[in-house]
Amino acid sequence: MKVSLMNVQRQHEMYAAEYEQAAINVLRSGGYIGGAEVSAFEEEFASYQGAKYGISCGNGTDAIVLALRALGIGAGDEVITVAWTFFATAESIAAVGATPVFVDVYPDTYCMDPNLVEAAITEKTKAVIPVHFYGQSCDMDRLRSICREHHLYLVADCAQATGTKYKGERKNILGDVSCFSFFPTKNLGCDGDGGMVLTDDEDVARACRALKVHGSGKDGLWTMRREYALQNRQVPDNMPKGDTKYYNYLIGYNSRLDAIQAAILRKKLLHIDEFIAGRRKNAELYNKALEACDVITPFEDPNGEHSYYIYALKHPDAARIMNVLTENGVATGTYYPVPLHLQGAFAHLGYREGNLPVTEDLSKTTFVLPVFPELYDEEREYIIRVVKEALNG
Repeated sequence: MKVSLMNVQRQHEMYAAEYEQAAINVLRSGGYIGGAEVSAFEEEFASYQGAKYGISCGNGTDAIVLALRALGIGAGDEVITVAWTFFATAESIAAVGATPVFVDVYPDTYCMDPNLVEAAITEKTKAVIPVHFYGQSCDMDRLRSICREHHLYLVADCAQATGTKYKGERKNILGDVSCFSFFPTKNLGCDGDGGMVLTDDEDVARACRALKVHGSGKDGLWTMRREYALQNRQVPDNMPKGDTKYYNYLIGYNSRLDAIQAAILRKKLLHIDEFIAGRRKNAELYNKALEACDVITPFEDPNGEHSYYIYALKHPDAARIMNVLTENGVATGTYYPVPLHLQGAFAHLGYREGNLPVTEDLSKTTFVLPVFPELYDEEREYIIRVVKEALNG
């Protein structure tokens, strides 16, 4: 038997008629960029997650870049985040000219340890980016309190956490600004690339809308005036002014969610709670089957409701177990084998092995199992059998 780690084809098959008709409707409409489908998805996703404004964009990385730019974060600023995450989290900080400052994570939830955040704050710190890792919510109450006390922005990286709850509600995982990815394998994935910025701040929303389309139009001019006012500068009076896309006021980006992706995502959003329930069911069955085994199963914070984008086990002999799984046709891996503070791209920051011991241990001792909601019962039972054989080998 061969089992994929993530199977997007199988998810498509379940509701193929819905998704394909949505795509055909867009193809026949001729409206491929922006339009009603994109606007509707922005409103529907923002409502689902509990935010006032949704600004769609090209991908989850762009969502973080747009959020930071909209908050005025750039050269000379520092942003505290974790090294136990996908590269895009810190890459986006660097992309706007700021410096990522890495802190360690809790050894049980694998999410940012708020106890370490305050010690990392300097006069240059402007924001904190926690990551709801694997679909587990961070300790948002503690992080909000720290950010309020030190007048910092809280930017939530929710790329792996669509549908995750904290203290009973999805909106409780959100920060001042929150960033989502719709990469095909995610809890809510499109048939290509896509991302979203959520916020309750109208100024931030307008800035994101301007920046994602080359800093142009009415929102671009409004955002330019806002930025100049914040910097106590006068807006130049010798420039042409207009409301169309051909009047550019900021150096922005070309980052749009295609209409065909928005149409498909609207259909998938109707089933997202079902998808997450399937992930949680598989995780529960894994936990029960492996509870007597010599392996650490995922911890679920009692304040949260894990959405299980990833199901990761922890064992000191993870490399050998992964080899056994691979030899028996079960896709696996470590998410992620190289922590960000040790990546070559950040070598100039001076971090060394031993700086973030929990993160470094996780990169050596964790391995993942397929948990996608369309996993067949016989596949899950086969995976459990192979894991148990590997643990006993």
